[in-house]
Amino acid sequence: MDNLNHLLEGFAHVATPMNLLLALIGVTIGTAVGVLPGIGPAMTVALLLPVTYGMEPTQAFIMFAGIFYGGMYGGSTTSILLNTPGESSSVVTAIEGNKMAKTGRAAQALATAAIGSFVAGTIGTLLLVFVAPLVVEFAVSLGAPDYFALMLLSFVAVTAVLGSSRIRGFASLLVGLVIGIVGIDSVSGQQRLTFGVPQLADGIDVVVVAVGIFAVGEALWVAAHLRRKPAGVIPVGVPWMGREDWKRSWKPWLRGAAFGFPFGAMPAGGAEIPTFLSYATEKKLTKHPEQFGKGAIEGVAGPEAANNASAAGTLVPMLAIGLPTNATAAVMLAAFQSYGIQPGPLLFERESGLVWALIASLFIGNLLLLLLNLPLAPAWARLLRIPRPYLYAGIVFFASMGAYAVNAQPLDLFLLLTLGLIGFAMRRFGLPVLPLIIGVILGPRAELQGRRSLQLSGGELSGLLGGPVSYVIYTVIVLVLAWPLVRRYIARPLVERRA
Repeated sequence: MDNLNHLLEGFAHVATPMNLLLALIGVTIGTAVGVLPGIGPAMTVALLLPVTYGMEPTQAFIMFAGIFYGGMYGGSTTSILLNTPGESSSVVTAIEGNKMAKTGRAAQALATAAIGSFVAGTIGTLLLVFVAPLVVEFAVSLGAPDYFALMLLSFVAVTAVLGSSRIRGFASLLVGLVIGIVGIDSVSGQQRLTFGVPQLADGIDVVVVAVGIFAVGEALWVAAHLRRKPAGVIPVGVPWMGREDWKRSWKPWLRGAAFGFPFGAMPAGGAEIPTFLSYATEKKLTKHPEQFGKGAIEGVAGPEAANNASAAGTLVPMLAIGLPTNATAAVMLAAFQSYGIQPGPLLFERESGLVWALIASLFIGNLLLLLLNLPLAPAWARLLRIPRPYLYAGIVFFASMGAYAVNAQPLDLFLLLTLGLIGFAMRRFGLPVLPLIIGVILGPRAELQGRRSLQLSGGELSGLLGGPVSYVIYTVIVLVLAWPLVRRYIARPLVERRA
């Protein structure tokens, strides 16, 4: 009951003209960046971080939440109309959505994607209201060894699950950990990796890292692979659905929400796995299996619902424990730190107004997205005609302005370009970007918790083991690391037996 009272207070805080305007700006920008391939919500939030320094934290996060949800909506438009997913989580939508568009049913595909996203987003946010405080109660009971184990799990999960190679994932994490330790050691007072440069004594600002890796790295990558031919978009009217479409969509929406929320809350769960699971489930349960692969509406409704429900699930570990589970959550965590706010168990107590206003803004943003997307889908599709050189030149300009605004020192521009080149090289050699960002943000915190555990145990390594929670986490880590060997050990006899 207390949660509902807090939520109502959050609605009262958001329902001011300025905050509603910021929510509208956020969802509009989020939808636009979701439509444009390559520009995701993570890059956009990173770019806007310096711009929001003049705002109150609550207002900034209302806008960021709109961008986060809007990015999930926008990706479906390009998937359906162009067969080009704006986000990796929209890949599955393209399988059936584009087939529907080519058979003249683009309006129905866009409508079921938009309404399904609204339904799943609302369910996911309601679950966030009730689940997050329970996670906070659990997190308060954890000690330093448990937190250390939890962060190790996060490192292993994002490096072992994401990308095509575990070695590349760990290499990316290592780069992030190295960047994260630049500066003065808080315990010994020694300088680490500063090379005698006084401006590096405070470390590299996480905003500069995020903007460099996401925005400049992506701009350089796109410039190297620029295609000047404008995208050809399938024309579409105002989205609508018939009675049969409603009948075939509502169950996939609910099932998609059930898949998306828990996966969003898990480290490295993301939105990709639940969208694929949702698609496979709908394909199995449908009464029209002959339409799958040719434009089945269930194949759009379920994955899009899973995609948006996972976005709400992502906020549970980020707010309650301070663990980001995807790139956008990592950048939003950096935003919290730039305002001097530390997400974690005490966030709900110390910044109660901010947290509940943020959650309330998700409900409002979700409604705004539905109202914005149904009539304006054809207009969003026209954004694809913007020439890429103009678009990415603007991104590099704003990235440079933003990085300089952080500390007003030219060194940050040099660091921005260096990090941009690192981001470009990572894309060139197939290294995932998220482990690097996780390493930069969580690395210093893992070091702090690890050292604290060792101090409590008088330097004994057994102090890192802690209690039952850390035992379970270390077991999961071992299973995640050993799974490829186990799978090979199980799969080989099966193949030999079949042969």
